Formats: sequence, C-alpha cells, structure tokens
Amino acid sequence: MNQISVQKEMSNKVNGAFMERMRIYAQLMRLDKPIGTLLLLWPTWWALLIAGNGRPDWLIVLMFTIGTFLMRSAGCVINDYADRHYDGAVARTSQRPFALKQVSKKEALLLTLLLCGLAGLCLLPLNSLTWKMSLPAVFLAMTYPFTKRFFPLPQLYLGIAFSFGIPMAFAAVSGHLPIAAWILMAANTLWTLGYDTIYAMADKEDDLKINIRTAAITFGRYDIFAVMLCYFGFDLLMVVTGWLIDAYWPFWLVMPLVWWWQYRQYVGIRSRNRHTCFIMFSRNNRLGALWFVGLLLNYCYAMS
Repeated sequence: MNQISVQKEMSNKVNGAFMERMRIYAQLMRLDKPIGTLLLLWPTWWALLIAGNGRPDWLIVLMFTIGTFLMRSAGCVINDYADRHYDGAVARTSQRPFALKQVSKKEALLLTLLLCGLAGLCLLPLNSLTWKMSLPAVFLAMTYPFTKRFFPLPQLYLGIAFSFGIPMAFAAVSGHLPIAAWILMAANTLWTLGYDTIYAMADKEDDLKINIRTAAITFGRYDIFAVMLCYFGFDLLMVVTGWLIDAYWPFWLVMPLVWWWQYRQYVGIRSRNRHTCFIMFSRNNRLGALWFVGLLLNYCYAMS
C-alpha cells in the first residue's frame, strides 16, 4: 500500500507540474484575453465575406479562423519574449510569465515555432498565392514586438501586420487581389493604429520611464486628435469599400452606429485615464462585430 501511495503521489506531482506549465503557456498565448484574436478575426471575416460575395467556402473560413487564432497566440508569445526585460516595470504587464520568471527563453521560442508550424498546416488546403502572401504576414507578426525599440509608430506596423489576413483572404477565396482588398487593408490599418494608440495611452507613463516608443508618446498632446483622425480615415475607406462592392442598405445602416460608438470612445479617452482608455480600446470589438453583421446582412439581402 505504501508503494502504491508513493507512486500515486509522484503521479499527482507530475500531473500538477504539467498542468502548471500548460497554465503558464496559456497565459503566454493570452488565452484568457481573447480581445486580440477577435480584433484580428473581424477584418479577416469581412474580407472572406466580400471576396466570396457573401458565400465563402466554409473550409477556407475554418482554416483562416484557426490560423488567425494560432498566429495571434504566436505573436503574443514572441511579444513577451521581446519585452522580457521591460514587462516587470509596467503595471499592466508585471504579472506576465517572463516578468515573474516562470518561463525560459527557450520555452517561449519553441512554443512560438510550434504555433507557427500549426498555423502553417492551415495553409495546406489553400492555393499557392495564399502561401506566398503568408510569408510577409509571418515576418510582420514576428518582428512587430521589436519595433518598439526604434520605430516612432509601432502601432502603424502592428496595423499592417493585423491587416495582412485581408489580402490573404482574397487570395484564398478568389485567387487574385482586387482593389477592394487593398482599400479594406488600408482601412483596417488605420482602425488598428487608432485603437492601439488608445491602448498605448493606458501605458504611456510606464513606457516613458523605460524608453519604449509608442504612437501615444509620438503624438504627444495630439494623441486624441490622431486617434479620431485615424477613425475618420477608417470610416472614409469603409465608405469606399461599400461603393466598390455595390453595398445595399444594411451596410450603410451600420455607419451611423459606428460614428456613435466612435464618439463615445472620444468622450471616454478625453480624460486619458488609464482604466478608461483600456475599456475604450476593448470596445472596438463591438465595431468589428458591427461591420461583420452589416456585411452579412448586406449579402443576405442581395441573395433574397
């Protein structure tokens, strides 16, 4: 009985250690914070709907959904690796695994490679143009975290990285890249620059202390003006997108609701309060969902 008890205790310790590593890896991948994945998925789903004229192949939709989740997770891991010497000095990131010394550099790099490899498997059912487009997409995702050391607008770089799923979606569904793909990509780049500048406003004081570059710091006292200018550009390019796809009334009905929510964000960030800025950033998930619903209803109406 003693031997059985010892073996059981050892087994429990091994299982406990394994589960703890999985918890840490899940935290690295931000599985507890899906907002980033959603902000990546909405524009990708917009593009799939438009490229497929409302009827994209469901296998392609599934592959892009899984691939987006995996690449966002890989991006989070490499971001923490790049920021491992800084996160402990920032209030919002002080409890991340690297800041608490719960994970090694080797573990993070191997996890990143594993996630990228799994995402690569999602490309197998897709065409060669999509494979080619994936190369700059991976490069952008993996290099973004390091731009905060030297580039004055890393949020712009992130916007391009977050938008590359759009031309990839058009490539996968239609086999070519129409002007609508690039207009939609530009729109999403501006949207990302806007909402991630709000995100950076929440960390502005800490980032100044550790000499990290962000759009919020670069824009200075014009940060709110810059955010709203980005939103204006985003809205204007979404109007152009609607014109290019001959959108029906459900698409245009979304616009005043978007304006209202953007105005509410403006009211919220005027205080520059850290907590409020983070809430306003998170509410961009609603805008992404709203445009998706508008596009979906647009194509449902067109097919009715």
